[in-house]
Amino acid sequence: MDTTEILKKVRQIEIKTKGLSKHIFSGDYQSAFKGRGMSFSEVRDYQYGDDVRNIDWNVTARTGDPFVKVFEEERELTLMLIVDISKSALFGTLNQFKNEIIAEICAVMAFSAMSNNDKVGAMLFSDSVELYIPPKKGKKHILRIIRELVDNDIPAKGTDLKKALKYLNNVQKKKAIVFVISDFLTRGYEDDLRLASKRHDIIGVRVYDQREESLPNVGLIRALDAETGTKKIIDTASGDVRRKYNEWYQENVSYLKTCFIKAKSDIIDIRTDFDYVKLLMQFFKKRLS
Repeated sequence: MDTTEILKKVRQIEIKTKGLSKHIFSGDYQSAFKGRGMSFSEVRDYQYGDDVRNIDWNVTARTGDPFVKVFEEERELTLMLIVDISKSALFGTLNQFKNEIIAEICAVMAFSAMSNNDKVGAMLFSDSVELYIPPKKGKKHILRIIRELVDNDIPAKGTDLKKALKYLNNVQKKKAIVFVISDFLTRGYEDDLRLASKRHDIIGVRVYDQREESLPNVGLIRALDAETGTKKIIDTASGDVRRKYNEWYQENVSYLKTCFIKAKSDIIDIRTDFDYVKLLMQFFKKRLS
């Protein structure tokens, strides 16, 4: 896309998603995530009834008098968007391509965070981290993130969520709300996910197309692996071929679910022909219950 087309697409996404975030998601976002952490504020003299677990033993030993740590509710949060921009996202058979829905979901969450005066950062990854945008505030910053999502013409590459999570663990020291948005056609990330979930509130968003779930019986087809560029002839009339593909796909989904359950993190499934607004609202209401 040329610059004019990119700006037009960004503007379209802004108009659609900013309204959604303002009228639908802002209140739910605030209720679901605000005040979920406590940060250190100061130390003060110990008073009768204080929790002994909050005693600051270093200050107490230095002064000879008991002091306790005082914590306050975190009012400002950081939203991090970990976004899969591998070539497998350039797929969709009905309403939209996966990458288009991913961009809209990111915009909805970013504008919701902006309305609550939170910082927003982003990481775009394929088989490596392609771009890291440090968390900042403001509409201009969010529009930059959307522009990068719209205009990311990278060579055909695979997906490596492990590298993205490892990068997150290294650069994001402060607790953040982290949305990992991908089709999750990858494995090997369970350890890094578990480590990240100890510090951050991780939410996985799996965006997929119904045609990815199983192969149709339509005879010989010429297939292109978008992530490797490999072309193959596949005999979809073969029951064995269709069965093996289905097993591979279901194993990926099962691996994903198991990893997030073990990490005590949430996962949202969004199919390209479903209303992602309704699904996100259901997620927020579940978090509030």
